[in-house]
Amino acid sequence: MSRFAGFTVLLAGLALLSGCGINNIPTYDEGVKAAWSQVQNQYQRRADLVPNLVETVKGFAKQEKEVLTQVVEARAKVAQTKLPDNILTNPEAFKQFQDNQAALGSALSRLLVVVERYPELKSNQNFLALQSQLEGTENRIAVARRDYIQEVQRYNTEIRTFPGRIWKAILYSDAQVKENFTAQETAQQTPKVSF
Repeated sequence: MSRFAGFTVLLAGLALLSGCGINNIPTYDEGVKAAWSQVQNQYQRRADLVPNLVETVKGFAKQEKEVLTQVVEARAKVAQTKLPDNILTNPEAFKQFQDNQAALGSALSRLLVVVERYPELKSNQNFLALQSQLEGTENRIAVARRDYIQEVQRYNTEIRTFPGRIWKAILYSDAQVKENFTAQETAQQTPKVSF
């Protein structure tokens, strides 16, 4: 076999390897990490809006101290949570993160319901701007979570199916199934409507 033939076989082998998914696992893993960063970015944006929202409401609704306290405490819990490096593969840490974020979202929802009792607050320009930013952020969180869920699904499918399963065994043995968001138990309950 001549050098040229050997080189041609080598190039053909490399071309076949590159087309058979050998790079899918690290590529999809990077997609998961990027999507997770976006999720964290949007949750941080929401947490940054909370102090201004609380201060604006506090001036108008002094008697709603309990709800304001719940919002502040939920935000503090989110801010104090130390995320381990392995959060994407650690079910307990991921669940804790999700529960803390859900608690903050729930407290903010209660705050916005309380605001309905204060027409003068609802017409305050600062509050309206903050409310609009918060609503936009909640939408961004939903989009970021959706994108993360899709990336995790693609990655997890790759490492569990053929040929990705083979590449995982040979080259990426440290690749682990990534955690995903789940619906909160309260989301499964039918809302009560009373007139």
